[in-house]
Amino acid sequence: MAHVDAHVHVFTRPSSEFPRLVSEGMPADREAPVELLLEQMQVDDVDQAILVQTGGTALEHHAYLLHCLAAHPDRFRGIALIPSDCSNPAQHMDQLADDGDIIGFRLRNLGGPFDPLQPIDLRASSTFEIWQHAAEKDYVLWLYPRAADSPILAFLIDAFPQVRVLFNHLMVCVGDGALSWDDEHRPHVAMTLPPVTRYSTLRLYQYENVCVHLSGQYAFSRQDWPYDDTAPWQQTLLREFGADRLMWASDFPWIVEEPGYGRALGVVDELLPELSQPQRQAILGDTARRFLRLPVI
Repeated sequence: MAHVDAHVHVFTRPSSEFPRLVSEGMPADREAPVELLLEQMQVDDVDQAILVQTGGTALEHHAYLLHCLAAHPDRFRGIALIPSDCSNPAQHMDQLADDGDIIGFRLRNLGGPFDPLQPIDLRASSTFEIWQHAAEKDYVLWLYPRAADSPILAFLIDAFPQVRVLFNHLMVCVGDGALSWDDEHRPHVAMTLPPVTRYSTLRLYQYENVCVHLSGQYAFSRQDWPYDDTAPWQQTLLREFGADRLMWASDFPWIVEEPGYGRALGVVDELLPELSQPQRQAILGDTARRFLRLPVI
């Protein structure tokens, strides 16, 4: 059975060749090179992965991502970032996605908050042009939205049904100030599951162009692996979306030390033990391969 890791990050120490921003989670002396990811993937029989840009939104910050994609064209596809103050997002997107290895763009801020009880003008959203261009060029939109933006999600997805949309990290929309870094230098989100934003997001199962990552459990859980307190929400996602709209992801490298890459892969079997073999195969690889149109290897 082929496995696909549908959301990982790779980065090196900042250099003139590979510039990046330095942050609390990514200090200058920290690195997660693609070679380490490939080692982990080989041990656990993971065939392909989606590399998600981190460490800056400018074109030059994408240098290491582009290097990794060019070096391993059959193993990886990429998700890029767009500066919040970008004057020409369509041009930025096309410059990065020109050779086809970058297939989409990650968004957090959708331009809200919006009052759902008032008429919503989608063109007032700061990301309207991004959605419009994604529809024209068949780019995937990789969403990890703010909670404040959750009311507008259905409007945007309804307006652009041709855009493939993938919700990161259990479809949680993170509240302002909820994201921090824990003692293991991993992202930690101070929110409980099921998320309150489910009232805006869960019915998005009605849109066939929407999929969800089963990932990031460590960031939301109040328990050690296998994060049993996240199981009911993942079972809800399975019931509403079905296995053919869910995909597993490790969120490498934040899981390398704890719980370890293999156990990050094993969390699906631990928390969804009643899966049939076709359901399991869909979540661990087939959904990502079909929805993201990955090359056959």
